[in-house]
Amino acid sequence: MKYLHLISGPRNISTALMYSFAQRTDTLVVDEPFYAMYFSKTDVNHPGKDDVLKAQSENEDTVKAQTFSSKRKPVYFIKNMAHHIEVMDNHDFLSKCVNIFLIRNPKQIIASYAQVIEKPVMRDIGIEYEWKLFDELKDPKSIVLDSGLLLENPESVLKQVCERAGIEFQKQMLSWPAGPKPYDGVWAPHWYANVHKSIGFEKQATSERALPDSLKPLADEADVYYKKLLTHAIRP
Repeated sequence: MKYLHLISGPRNISTALMYSFAQRTDTLVVDEPFYAMYFSKTDVNHPGKDDVLKAQSENEDTVKAQTFSSKRKPVYFIKNMAHHIEVMDNHDFLSKCVNIFLIRNPKQIIASYAQVIEKPVMRDIGIEYEWKLFDELKDPKSIVLDSGLLLENPESVLKQVCERAGIEFQKQMLSWPAGPKPYDGVWAPHWYANVHKSIGFEKQATSERALPDSLKPLADEADVYYKKLLTHAIRP
């Protein structure tokens, strides 16, 4: 059993990557299994919070046991958020996985995130913790993906991801049917409108959304960690 663990900040193409891997014949995917646990350990209030708490266990150990007991397919793709991992009691499961760090230009993340959460903070966007976790692990198996570089040539980048993860590339990873998916989290109606319109990897018009002046200091701070991770990113 091979576990591919995607670690991302919000408002990136993490859901598109989940859709991509779901097209594989040998892969099962799961969408943010630790979301309810994150809510239980913070005072964060996101759209759809009540639905998430009803749909998932809040217990960290229970979720880990559920996640790592699946044997239905040889590859398991776990979509996870950096800020969810940050509040965990321990990170023992990371050693079982090929950890894939997904990054994006912070200005684009923050401008997009501010459309849903008015005053995001560093923990919300995840990039500082992604760098700290990457640096702490110092795992040669770790993979860094930059969404901008991936969108330049999805096939080239995904082939390299698969090679480094020890699985064969499958051409069907490049496209998927439009619309909601059965493996979407219950929060999808609040966050997935754009990706539900997609049928493959494509740059969104919202990538050019202006960054509010009040959030520029946060973007500048986040950019330091982004650039550190970017030096390790797969190139097309």
